[in-house]
Amino acid sequence: MSKHMYSTANLSDVELKDQGNRMFSARKFEDAINLYTKAIIKNPSIATYFTNRALCHIKMKRWEQSCTDCRRALDMDQNLVKGHFFLGLSLMELECYDEAIKHLQRAHDLAKEQKLNFGDDIASQLRLARKKRWNLQEEKRICQEIELQTYLNKLIRNDMESRIENLKFDEKLNEDSVKEKSLEIERECDNYTNELNNLFVKIDERRRKREVPDYLCGKISFELLVDPVITPSGMTYERKDIEEHLQRVGHFDPVTRVKLTQDQLIANYSMKEVVDAFLQENEWALDY
Repeated sequence: MSKHMYSTANLSDVELKDQGNRMFSARKFEDAINLYTKAIIKNPSIATYFTNRALCHIKMKRWEQSCTDCRRALDMDQNLVKGHFFLGLSLMELECYDEAIKHLQRAHDLAKEQKLNFGDDIASQLRLARKKRWNLQEEKRICQEIELQTYLNKLIRNDMESRIENLKFDEKLNEDSVKEKSLEIERECDNYTNELNNLFVKIDERRRKREVPDYLCGKISFELLVDPVITPSGMTYERKDIEEHLQRVGHFDPVTRVKLTQDQLIANYSMKEVVDAFLQENEWALDY
């Protein structure tokens, strides 16, 4: 326990929480956890006490403890933005990407609905989670392709050995003919193997380029831009996403917070051309 802390027995849960906040600001996360825990013991019905403690666990890289606190907070308040946000962060570190994306997306949507300004904090983590999930899926695809390549090479090899073995039982062939035919089969096998492996090399080269740059994705949906528009602040959004934001949340740019109305949106034809050119060379990006 920090020397700066004193007896907390007579403090209320709110006072304990406030002390915890001061310890957190001083980066004394273990002390802050102790204080938030005491606040929870005195009043276990306040969801924010759990998210405060969860954030301390995140700072100390205790992902599972953070998840536990976030889930307890969300049991009390399903619309708690920080509950979903911190849970999404922790799940991402645990490589539970599908669930992490679900909670980060929920945090992003709730922040818009409640008109809370998290800047690009939630959006950037959502993009990161989606990218990490994509990379994990790519790794799985690579492993599957390697297994397939190995299997096909083995089939070619087994076929060659079987054909050569059968030559020995062909009474029409003498010893020299068997050797000659065997060499032909080996050359044929080598050609098939080379063609097969060259094909996988080309696939590997294309796969290494499989990454969608962030600037081609919308800043609200985080998906590849289809109908991009630009605001007076210079920010590019997917048209349907920014129009929905203006109608449901408010007349301001969600990133710069500058006043914005729908008639100020201008089609970004340059970005549309860039996206279309990218898709022509990377059809896989439609599933990104």
